[in-house]
Formats: sequence, C-alpha cells, structure tokens
Amino acid sequence: MNSNEHRITSWLKGTHTFWFAVYGSIISFCLYTCIFALRKTFGVATYEGLTYFDVGFKVSMVIAQVLGYMLSKFVGIKVVSELKAHGRAKGILLMVCIATIAWLFFAITPAPYSLIFLFFNGLPLGMVWGMVFGFLEGRRTTEVLGASLSVSFIFSAGLAKTVGGNIMLHWQVSEYWMPFVTACLFMIPLLLFLWLLDKLPPPSAEDELLRTKRQPMTGAERIKFVATFGPGLILLVASYALLTAFREFRDNFSAEIWQTLGYGDKPSIFASTETPISLCVLVLIGSLMILKNNFKAMIVNHVIVIAGMLLTGLSTYAFEKDLISAPLWMTLVGMGLYFGYIQFNSIFFDRLIATFKYISTVGFLIYLADSFGYLGSVGVLLYKEFGQANLSWLSFFISSSYILSAVGTVLMILSLFYFTKKHQLLNR
Repeated sequence: MNSNEHRITSWLKGTHTFWFAVYGSIISFCLYTCIFALRKTFGVATYEGLTYFDVGFKVSMVIAQVLGYMLSKFVGIKVVSELKAHGRAKGILLMVCIATIAWLFFAITPAPYSLIFLFFNGLPLGMVWGMVFGFLEGRRTTEVLGASLSVSFIFSAGLAKTVGGNIMLHWQVSEYWMPFVTACLFMIPLLLFLWLLDKLPPPSAEDELLRTKRQPMTGAERIKFVATFGPGLILLVASYALLTAFREFRDNFSAEIWQTLGYGDKPSIFASTETPISLCVLVLIGSLMILKNNFKAMIVNHVIVIAGMLLTGLSTYAFEKDLISAPLWMTLVGMGLYFGYIQFNSIFFDRLIATFKYISTVGFLIYLADSFGYLGSVGVLLYKEFGQANLSWLSFFISSSYILSAVGTVLMILSLFYFTKKHQLLNR
C-alpha cells in the first residue's frame, strides 16, 4: 500500500461516522453510476424496423442480455457469497472490462449475430452488484451506504440514456456504436471510483456488534439458511421477482413508452423523471439508520415495500382517469417500484440477517432473489413478445402495474406475518 492509499484508509478508520458515511455513499454512488452505463445505455435506442425470426431486434437484445444477467445471478449465489474481501476490486475490474469489450464486438458484428455479445455483456455485469455491496454491508451506516449505492441505478438509468441519446443526436454516432462509445466515456471515472472504494476498511468491532458479523458462506451454510427461513424466503423471492420483472420492463422499454406518450423527441425526460425518484428513495431509506432495533427496522422495511406497491397501482389508476400527467405518473410509478426494489438491493436483507443474528452474507440472499427475479423477467419478455404481441408497450406496462400492486402487496403482507412469528418463536 503506497502512502496515499495508507493515508486514505487511516483517515477512514479514525474519522467520524458521518464523514465515513459521506465518503462511502458518494464513492459507491458514483462507481455504480459508471458501471450501470455499461449495461443500460442501449435502451434509449429503438432499433426500429429490425426483426429477426419474427422477433423485434431490440426485444432480442434485451432477452439476450437478461439471459446472461440471469445466468450470472445463479452463478453468483456461489461465487459472490464465497468471495473474499481482497478479491472484490479485482473481480469488479475484470467484469467491467469484459462487458465493455462485448459492446465493441456488438458494434462490429452484423446483426443478428451480434446478439451473442449482449449475452456476454450481461454475464459479467450480473456479478458486480454483490461485489460492490460487499464493501458496504454489515456496518452501522449500511442504510445510508446501501441506499446511496442503490439509488445510483435509478439516477444512472436516466443519465445513461440521456448521454446515449445525445451521443447519437449530436455526435452522429449510430445506435450500434453508441453503447461502446458511452462505455468508454464512463470507464476512466469508473476506475478512479473503484480505487477509492477499495480503500474502505472492513467493518469495525462495533459494526459487528450492532449488525452481526459478515463472512463468506459455504454450500452447507447456504442450505441451512434456506431450511431455517424457507417459507419466508419464498415469499420474499416471489415479491422481488415481480419487482425485478416490472423494473426491467420499465427500464428497457421506457423509450417506447415515452414515445407513445408523446415525449419521444426529448432525451432529457429520462433524467428529469428519475432524479426526483433517486432523491426521495435516498432520503427515505437512508433515514432508517436512526432505527437501532433491527426487528422494528425489518417491520418498517416491509411496510415501505407494501406502500410502494400500492403507490404503483394507485398512480396508474389516477393516470388512466386523467387525474395526473404522464411525467408525474411515470415518476410516481417509478417511486413506488423503487421503494421496494431498492430495499431488496440494499438494506432489507441486511436488517433480516441482523434481526435473527445469523452470521452470513447479504450477497447470498441478494443473488438468490436476483436469480429468480431475472428468470421472471425473461418470462415476462417472452410472454409479451409471443403471447401479447399485439398489445402496445404502454398497455402492457399499465396492466403490469396493477399486477405488481395487487399480487406483490399480498405476498409482502404474508412475509411480514411469517418473519414476525418467526422472531417471536425464537425469542421466547
């Protein structure tokens, strides 16, 4: 470790909790904002008029990338849960380099053969989230750190599409080269923020006392965990699968939805609607740090997810009745979605582990949920393309909003009941 690295790490070990949280929040937010641009920028392009094997080219792109991402999540159940702390930064670097090279080969390979490189773009990137979150979990400030990391992909989804749209519009870059050009623009800051995140010291003794020690899990330990909390995990994974499928559809086909709503010529609409969502979710989830009692925090986490699912359905109803505008509707739907989705990707499982004082790692639970979440996402895409091909993107999105709201709310209420009873039984 050189002198600059030593000074940063030493300062982080001795600094006030507030400044530690500020440093970790900003660096993790900026890092994943850059990483997300390597995956989602192509969503701003429509690839109109291209159809292969009776399937739209963009739909094929989304399916190919999600298949790679989904496979990565299943592999990540083992790899991420067993990854040692010293291997995280190198692992992230390797994954983002593979993903960027995949965009280069996508650009130079004629369609539809280029689709294979969407698969190889999604495959490494699916590993990155767990590696990044491994730097942040198990700390007394994990709410703030996790929320900052998680809202990055709300903000960056809009930012990446805005940047990609402007690259095509002002630089005259084709929609095939645009993802690679965007990835190159984000790569240098990505490397800087990765270097800075790697300077975070491990959780302190006080962190471990408040949030339970975190350590890699063997296969036997993972099986024991699932056996212990099986019914509750099934309910949570099913809820998360709904959120993931809805989020992926909204994110990948937002350009088509906005076009139908009459905003297709305004690239800035992506960032202008996602930014307020990011801020609201960050404030709400970050404020949960004040709850020291892990059991109470777990209950509040459930309530927030349920409230978000209800907001999704109610705002869609208000939009259909012309009570709110299209931009406000998309903002409220996104807010409701991310009240749940961000919880699962940041503090929900962290508090669950701390509530039951189970020595394990959040990475295992996130990847267990993610693997089935993206499996559901693939199923929704295939159903839309082959089962509801004549239904517009907007109409399908509206129907999906109601399904998420109704089914998801029931699942989360049952999950709240299960884990409350489980906690009471274990603490008699």
